[in-house]
Amino acid sequence: MEATYSKKEKLKSKTLIDQLFVEGRSVSAFPLRLVFLPTNFKDDVIIKTGVSVSKRNFKHAVDRNRIKRLLREAYRLNKAAYFNNITTQYAFMILYIGKKEPTFNEIELKTKQLFEKFIKTVSKS
Repeated sequence: MEATYSKKEKLKSKTLIDQLFVEGRSVSAFPLRLVFLPTNFKDDVIIKTGVSVSKRNFKHAVDRNRIKRLLREAYRLNKAAYFNNITTQYAFMILYIGKKEPTFNEIELKTKQLFEKFIKTVSKS
C-alpha cells in the first residue's frame, strides 16, 4: 500500500456514509473516533476514508479545514504500516471530537493509537 490518498480512496458516497453511521462500529482514541464498516467496493480499493470535524466545536471554516488536512496527512503517512495485511474492504470515517486545536504531532500519535485499537477490534471478531 502506497503512502498516497488518491481520489478513489476517498469516501464520497452519501448512501455509504449514511449506512456507515447507522450500521458501523467505532473505536476511539480521544480526540479521534473511527467509525468503520466492512463493505464491498466495485474498484480494487481496500479502504475508503473520509474525515470530519464538528461545526459545533469549530465555528470558523479555516479551523475545520486545517484539522481535516492534519487528519488526512496523518492517515496518509500511517495507513501503509497498519493496513498492508488487511484483505476485507472497509469504509472509514475519522472524526475529530476534541474542542481545542491540535498540533500535527498530537494528531499523528492519536491516529496510530486509533489504528492499533481498530486492528485489535477487528482481529477479535
